[in-house]
Amino acid sequence: MKHVDRILETCLCVENLAAARKFYTKVLGLTVFAEQNDRHLFFRVGNQMLLLFDPKESSKPLGTIPAHGTHGAGHVCFATTDAELAEWQQQLEAHGVAIESIHVWPEGHRSLYFRDPFGNSLELTTPKIWGIEN
Repeated sequence: MKHVDRILETCLCVENLAAARKFYTKVLGLTVFAEQNDRHLFFRVGNQMLLLFDPKESSKPLGTIPAHGTHGAGHVCFATTDAELAEWQQQLEAHGVAIESIHVWPEGHRSLYFRDPFGNSLELTTPKIWGIEN
């Protein structure tokens, strides 16, 4: 039996692509890989892709690509190291991003939770919370 062995892309919905571009490039330091005006932005994150869709447009088919998207807040977690978490907290706060929660896992690793301007729940933590080495 075949099985899936990795995630290639994940998607969040945002209502304003220009504001999303600003947040994800300025606050998180991502670089736009590709975009289609008024529909979506694509960012490369390591060997994976983060897609930001405007739900009004992505709910419509695009040629042979079926309609995509959801409505409401989503969640994505970005990998970092325990040592870099304090630097991330400082960077987020310097950009006026409120820290929603800092959760300490049973093994002592921490997750830093915050929101993008569209209400999506974002997290920074070490892959070690899942038993995955960096």
